[in-house]
Amino acid sequence: MTVRRVMGIETEYGVLQPGKPMANPMLLSSHVVAVHAAARGGGRTKARWDYDDEDPLQDARGFHLQRASAHPSLLTDDPTRPAPSGDGPQELERPEVEEYEDPGAANVILSNGARLYVDHAHPEYSSPEVTNPRDAVVWDRAGEQVMLASVRALASVPALPDVALYKNNVDGKGATYGTHENYLVDRSVPFSDLASRLIPFFVTRQVYTGAGRVGLGQRGERAGFQISQRADYVEAEIGLETTLRRPIVNTRDEPHADPTRWRRLHVIVGDATMLEAATYVRLGTTSLVLWLIERAVSEGGSGGALAIVDRLALRDPVSAVHRISHDTSLTATVELVDGRELTALEIQREYLAAVRTALEHVGDPLDAQTQDVLDRWSSLLDRLATDPSQCAREVEWLAKLRLLDGMRRRENLAWDHPRLAAVDLQWADVRPERGLYHRLAVAGAVEMLVTPQEVEQAVAHAPVDTRAYFRGEAVARYGDQVSAASWDSVVFDVPGAQTLQRVPMRDPLRGTKTHVGALLDASPDASSLLAALGG
Repeated sequence: MTVRRVMGIETEYGVLQPGKPMANPMLLSSHVVAVHAAARGGGRTKARWDYDDEDPLQDARGFHLQRASAHPSLLTDDPTRPAPSGDGPQELERPEVEEYEDPGAANVILSNGARLYVDHAHPEYSSPEVTNPRDAVVWDRAGEQVMLASVRALASVPALPDVALYKNNVDGKGATYGTHENYLVDRSVPFSDLASRLIPFFVTRQVYTGAGRVGLGQRGERAGFQISQRADYVEAEIGLETTLRRPIVNTRDEPHADPTRWRRLHVIVGDATMLEAATYVRLGTTSLVLWLIERAVSEGGSGGALAIVDRLALRDPVSAVHRISHDTSLTATVELVDGRELTALEIQREYLAAVRTALEHVGDPLDAQTQDVLDRWSSLLDRLATDPSQCAREVEWLAKLRLLDGMRRRENLAWDHPRLAAVDLQWADVRPERGLYHRLAVAGAVEMLVTPQEVEQAVAHAPVDTRAYFRGEAVARYGDQVSAASWDSVVFDVPGAQTLQRVPMRDPLRGTKTHVGALLDASPDASSLLAALGG
């Protein structure tokens, strides 16, 4: 009965070279990763990403897609060929630059337990595993600082290109790139039940999680402003793909953990959000809905909560995603299978009611963060229904819309004016002196949930309550003796040892500071650590 579960965020950043719109994004992204590796690692860390346990073609519906028939964008487990985007014919050549001939140069394991690498021609920061939505915000913000450090480092070296990075999801030319949420879910819940009960929630949560976007349609071919950056790119209800025919529910079955106990729900329909409150509520409410589904399935309904959710099935979920995103008045209705027509806010109220029903059925007291997420969820739905402008400090699309509307009134601009699209892009610039979000944050116009000190700490250090602690500390302490790492293992290359030695981490809640902190402190090198672990 809590928002706590293992979770994390993967963010692909938009990448441009100012003044050179045709610059190769693969090359620019490789520079972003490599310069950070050089600056932070000082050449000490040689660890590569370990792909041995990855299988992006395993489908949660019970089958395995044949590699020969898979779109190249799905093949994210081949370190020699970064997966291209599915947005168009972008079979980008790998950069012909010496330092990038080593695939590991574009794939770095950070001391905070995160992964920084090139994915689909974008630099991606995959956060370490955390156990609650507030920590997700902290280490997501740390990713922004990691990207900013790369931008600064590139700008300081005349021989390297200047690069601008944007925490957004569209380039304004028809391409989109993802911000993916990951949640560990009880494997005993049938995937079909999970998917069917999540679809209406994912379709409608954008009213408080959307980042806002100038332009309607995948290429912004129609003038206007919409709630979500990703909505127009959703083309299917359920599917394995992530860069073409994007589904509401992704079926990739790659748990990065003991597959008999857990599945990893890979959510690809969310927007990248700069507002901390938007990120926090997005992960918190989703975690509560997952708890509801897990408990209801295991206990047969949780006091009628499951019946509330099952009545929310949508007639046409894909068109509903688009319709809700295009309606900033929040009054548009979508048709349910049972013939009712409800607004997104009304559907969200039903989910909130179902969660509350299940919580009352359990009857245990709530922890502070769970209560806070519930209170925020309820308050947002109330205020969005009466006066959405009250939510501009917490809801990103409203904060952005307020800024754009002010500009439109002052300068008499129509929604198709290119300056508005430029402002939309500038909103998400990671550079504080350029990013418009950062100006609002400095002015106190948006709600801040975490402190700069927490974010600075998270740039260098992993969460202490997941296996990310062991991964990050291994890289930080024994970097020259770590051969490779992945989410669920660290591989050591100890001088004098006949073979590489893998330390498995199939349980994301082990390898924490409580479990191994004293052991790490007592181990001056990897050899002594492995000896102690073996004992």
